[in-house]
Amino acid sequence: MPERIALGRVAGAYGLRGWIKVVPYGSAADSALLQTRDWQLARSGAEPLALHLTIERARCHGAAVVAKIAGIDERDGAERLKGAEVRIKRIDFPPLADDEYYWVDLIGCEVINPDGQPLGRVVSVDDHGAHAILELDGGVLIPFVSVYIVSVDLGARRIVADWQADY
Repeated sequence: MPERIALGRVAGAYGLRGWIKVVPYGSAADSALLQTRDWQLARSGAEPLALHLTIERARCHGAAVVAKIAGIDERDGAERLKGAEVRIKRIDFPPLADDEYYWVDLIGCEVINPDGQPLGRVVSVDDHGAHAILELDGGVLIPFVSVYIVSVDLGARRIVADWQADY
């Protein structure tokens, strides 16, 4: 797993005093963005824009997170960051309840059904509004809801799903 995980993208400047607006990639991402002050910004396929950015303040604003970066005090400086991806260290993610998971932790897990039949490995987790969907290698899609997900063991990197390979 990479040291830093992408949690959102800078949508642009927010206000006139150097704040940025970040659109989180998932519903739990905003919590992690709000709780850490050490962000890294990067453009796709490029080196980081800054190895270490200190966030002075951050708060939710609708479905987005707005943040003030130390040293950027005007709108133009914030606007130059538009399109950059926001990454934070995995170790800085806040703890979750026992039945909650960060999507990045699910990627790579083996998925089997209760009979032990392998269904594949998680290659992505996508939010489709009502709930998340696990995408497995081979194209299998499984709703990540308690009616189908029997157990998740991150230590063993295994998910048991009440699902069949031919669904």
